Amino acid sequence: MSKRYDNYIGGQWVAGSDYSRNINPSDLSDLVGEYAQADAAQVEQAIAAARAAFPAWSTSAIQARSDALDKVGSEILARREELGSLLAREEGKTLAEAIGEVSRAGNIFKFFAGECLRQAGELLASVRPGVSVEVTREPLGVIGLITPWNFPIAIPAWKIAPALAYGNCVVFKPADLVPGCAWAIAEIIARAGFPAGVFNLVMGSGRVVGETLVQHPQVDGVSFTGSVGVGRSIAAVCVARGAKVQLEMGGKNPQVILDDADLNTAVELSVQSAFYSTGQRCTASSRLIVTAGIHDRFVEAMAERMRSLRVGHALERGVDIGPVVSQAQLEQDLRYIGIGRDEGARLVCGGERVSCATEGYFLAPTLFADSTAAMRINREEIFGPVANILKVADYEEALAMANDTEFGLSAGICTTSLKYANHFKRHAQAGMVMVNLPTAGVDYHVPFGGRKGSSYGSREQGRYAQEFYTTVKTTYVG
Repeated sequence: MSKRYDNYIGGQWVAGSDYSRNINPSDLSDLVGEYAQADAAQVEQAIAAARAAFPAWSTSAIQARSDALDKVGSEILARREELGSLLAREEGKTLAEAIGEVSRAGNIFKFFAGECLRQAGELLASVRPGVSVEVTREPLGVIGLITPWNFPIAIPAWKIAPALAYGNCVVFKPADLVPGCAWAIAEIIARAGFPAGVFNLVMGSGRVVGETLVQHPQVDGVSFTGSVGVGRSIAAVCVARGAKVQLEMGGKNPQVILDDADLNTAVELSVQSAFYSTGQRCTASSRLIVTAGIHDRFVEAMAERMRSLRVGHALERGVDIGPVVSQAQLEQDLRYIGIGRDEGARLVCGGERVSCATEGYFLAPTLFADSTAAMRINREEIFGPVANILKVADYEEALAMANDTEFGLSAGICTTSLKYANHFKRHAQAGMVMVNLPTAGVDYHVPFGGRKGSSYGSREQGRYAQEFYTTVKTTYVG
């Protein structure tokens, strides 16, 4: 019998109305566990528990908040290998990547433990004699957090930790594909000293759990990371009822390679950006924009480097790329590979499923060349280990092509020219710019987010997180 894992509501573990099977994408015979599916009534119960806990928690002593968050962070870090193994097993990241993600989550909680003690305001003189002005921040209220499957512990951490640090109460809905890491975080939080109702976990489908959270009048704000279509529908509902909303959505990130780039650097950062984490990152580079002078050498070097990549079971030592997360995602990736062929792009390498010792969703990293900006594979987010090379004449054309997208999350340039690097930093239409670094891979203590169709609302992470999780009060004192 597999173990069953319940929801966490109002300080109690509560059985679900049903349970879903969490399957290892590296080995379809491996059942990670069965996880509760909340119904709408349980979501409302969690919201009510959070609302009841909010008055006391929002005015609680900041040292108690800090201590509880620090305790969560310390336990996550102490258990990084165990939790990393769980993450790799349920999502498909290689073990090394999974342990790195767990470490990031632990550090996020510890960072926001410090932020509890660093909250500040302003004391200003009024234009009226004898009057002073205080500008302070207060908790927003009850926050609904909806997270994706591709970073099943880091993204929950960078939403949960600031929400709690700034005095909010949380109702957390993880992606239905990866409930294991979410449950592990909840179990740690349950023992860390937070009052009942401050944090609640409700697992289940977006159609039931997500919609109830987004539409509920007692939820003051919703922070969502996921697809563009779902994000836009959430925004419409939240704006209509006056709730605060924060969205992180898609990306079609460019990596520009100029003629003067170091070839080895260009290849390595492109491989890391496009194919590590099986390409399942919103910051991954799927458009490699290469100037004519280095283009042919770059294509050849990329193909050689990709042939050395090992695809396999995420927990197996020496594996570079694990499986795609699910059958549905694998089918989507293969469908786009077919579209690329039909559109006339040249398949340089990859494009096929990989057979391993265990049955899983293994896909060879795939590289197209001779693609054009108008092709669907260069317009739409694939979210898999698929990258496309676009040949351009010079920097000016590369920059224009980099910006020719509805998205604007991350953009990179590989060059030894300070002139072009500085120009790109200013003119790339993205929330994050990388110079001689992969487009994927960001720090936990600085703002994360994009422009255009990639993001909506205030930034996540670092001190900028307070913009979403707090509301500003201006007080006049005579």
